[in-house]
Amino acid sequence: MRIRFIFFLSLLLPCYAWAQDPNVPSNLTSTNAPKYSNEFLRIGIGARAFGMGNAQVATAQDVTAGYWNPAGLANESRLLYPELSLMHASYFANVANYNYIGFSMPVDTAANRYFGISLIRIGVDDIPNTLQLIEPDGSINYGAVSSFSSTEMAALLSYAWQPQMIPGLSLGTNLKIVYHGAGRFGNAWGFGLDLGARYQAGNFMAGLMVTDATQTYNAWTYNTETFEEAFLQTGNDIYQSSLEITRPAARLGLAYDIPVGRRVSLLVAMDHDFLFDGNRPSALFSQSGVSWEPRVGMELSYRNYLDRRVAFLRMGAYNFQYERNIDGTQKFSTFPTAGVGIVVKNFTIDYALANIGNFSEVLYTHIVSLKFHIQ
Repeated sequence: MRIRFIFFLSLLLPCYAWAQDPNVPSNLTSTNAPKYSNEFLRIGIGARAFGMGNAQVATAQDVTAGYWNPAGLANESRLLYPELSLMHASYFANVANYNYIGFSMPVDTAANRYFGISLIRIGVDDIPNTLQLIEPDGSINYGAVSSFSSTEMAALLSYAWQPQMIPGLSLGTNLKIVYHGAGRFGNAWGFGLDLGARYQAGNFMAGLMVTDATQTYNAWTYNTETFEEAFLQTGNDIYQSSLEITRPAARLGLAYDIPVGRRVSLLVAMDHDFLFDGNRPSALFSQSGVSWEPRVGMELSYRNYLDRRVAFLRMGAYNFQYERNIDGTQKFSTFPTAGVGIVVKNFTIDYALANIGNFSEVLYTHIVSLKFHIQ
């Protein structure tokens, strides 16, 4: 119970941090643009991606491209079939569950235009609400303890197409709908727009993704009657609503597919995340309000006699950062990943082992995803 409640508070901290500012009057609507807003949308989706260190902006060419770069939905190598993808991951000893489902399909017979939808949810369930645990007379009433869920969800509606004037180029966009819920205490709705472009010439691939291009606005509403008494007793300000702004960010990806044998290829990829929401202390580079975070990955694939890629071995790394020790010194750390994949008829099964702590602590999470071609 205690672990779930602490994790719940950590999820809400970026959203409520502004409420501790003594210069902001209480009971008013507040507008702010904090770092780490909608950060759950940067976790990643798909076991293939995690196995490659989430270096996917240039390489994603299937249904998962709706998340990584919608332009990748429309490309010359796509099959003229709808695709369905599912993923599940558990974090922190199953305290938080992360789920994804994606669907894409061509909207013309030449497969030049594609539509996709991606649904993402990360949540902590069965969090104990102990606000009513202590009765006015000081006695403990365990029957007054209830439970609630803290959830963050997003729906991405994708559209991609290939302009005829530039071979190898595809463009895409996402309409983003975001929801945050904290039981009966409060919730927020947000809306934004992502833009993507992808170019491929032979074995070379490049991708550019601008997330929250128009800025994403999360409008928070709080049910103050559920916590007003506790806030008054602790001297906290009580807000009726707030508007949280997510700044634009850019992802640049480069990749190259290297033939290493008649049926074996090695795909190497590197992504660069440029964040414009202020200096992030843990970022590899952070200056003048801009932070840079790289991701690297590789995938060794095997082709069958039909020249179809049917087996994969992957490895990568992401979250390159400097961690500050308690004595003020810094140390470099990264999150290594590895994974495998196999194609069986219309099914693709991928598995990844991702490090969510630093390398020395050896904290891992298992990620499994399934993709299906609908024929």
